[in-house]
Formats: sequence, C-alpha cells, structure tokens
Amino acid sequence: VGMAAPAALQRSVVSPAGRHTASLIFLHGSGDTGQGARTWIKQILNQDMAFQHIKVIYPTAPARPYTPMKGAFSTVWFDRYKISNDCPEHIESIDSMCRGLTDLINDEIKNGIAKNRILIGGFSMGGGMAMHLAYRFHQDLAGVFALSSFLNKDSAVYQALKRNESVLPELFQCHGTADDLVLYSWGEETNKMLKSLGVSTSLHTFPNLNHELSRTEIEKLKTWVVKKLPVEAAKTN
Repeated sequence: VGMAAPAALQRSVVSPAGRHTASLIFLHGSGDTGQGARTWIKQILNQDMAFQHIKVIYPTAPARPYTPMKGAFSTVWFDRYKISNDCPEHIESIDSMCRGLTDLINDEIKNGIAKNRILIGGFSMGGGMAMHLAYRFHQDLAGVFALSSFLNKDSAVYQALKRNESVLPELFQCHGTADDLVLYSWGEETNKMLKSLGVSTSLHTFPNLNHELSRTEIEKLKTWVVKKLPVEAAKTN
C-alpha cells in the first residue's frame, strides 16, 4: 500500500464492437472533459468514433489552476506561462501528468493489449500532451496524432529526440489554416522540427478551418488509426 497513488483519471469509454485487441487514447483540449470530447466527435460524425477491435478511451484532465486564465481552475493537462510557442514550457505540470497517463497506458497493458497496439493523441493541448508522453517516455507506442496542436520552440520533446537512437512512433497531424488560437504556422513548425529529428510525420492542412474539428479530418484520422492498428487474425493454437 504505502504511498497513495495519484487518483486514476476519470474516463469515458467506447467499447469495440468485437474482440478488443488495440486501444486508442484521445486527450481533450483545455477546459473540456473526456465526455465532452466524445460528444463533440459524436455530433460531427452523427455517431461515436467506434471500431470493431479498438477500445476508444477519453480521459478527463483533473482541474488545476491555469495561468492563461489568471489562475482560475480548469481541466487542463498541464499549465502554460502563456498561449504562445515562444516561451518556456511548464515542465513540472507536464511531467506530473505524464505519470498519470502512464498509469492509463499500463491499465491497457494489464488488460492484455500490447504497447505497440496503443495509439495516443488529442485535440489542441491534448495533442501537445500526447507528443510529450509518446516521444519522451513511450517511444514504443503504435503512433501519435495531434489535431490543432503545437510544441513550444525549445520543447523538452525536441531535446529528448536529439539524444534518441530508437525507432519512433509515426505522427499524424492536422491543422486548420484559419486557426486563430493555435496558429497554423506553429503546427507546421512542430511538424518540421519533429521530421528533422527522425519522426515519420504527415501534416494534413484544412483550408478555412478554425480551432475546431471537421468531419473530413476525423474520417482521415479513423483511416490512419485502422492502418496503424489493423484487425488481428484470431490466433489458432
């Protein structure tokens, strides 16, 4: 027993229709919840984002003081000094959340899901969180997706990858050119930096899309997810 573990993250789950052989973790944007992100996607698709063999998990970030909101409590994965790509990262809060999300990954592994059958990603801050988690601590995940997301200019992710030798998870990135909160150029710069550091990346550009999700984008994401996590043939012993 000993030290109290951090409370497990609340989550909303879409179960697979058939045999569960892979898992997808979707991290919401700042101020949202797992249930909120699931509902948002459901409204866009007119149905849940669901798969035959993949469990979809939408965790909720615990509420914490958020500096860009003058310290008001918000469900954010980490703090920021400001919403800019040109300032230091709030590394203490990022690293502390990496520990909580590692527990979530380990829950899936305990359920018999191999680590290379787990994808992680998210919208906005959720995508930023996923890049820290995968490229710094879990380089054996199946892949990472980042929708309307960015990393700060001197990100700890870049520092970690400069020293890295191993094969890295592929990055699927989407960004709207009309985004006025997370500028398209920030997403593009993140993509170029990661590519230069050895990550296999794609960047899907959505003209006139603001800081939001679109149906075409989610359909593209679903296609990529199934490519990275194909249906496994049932093992015959």
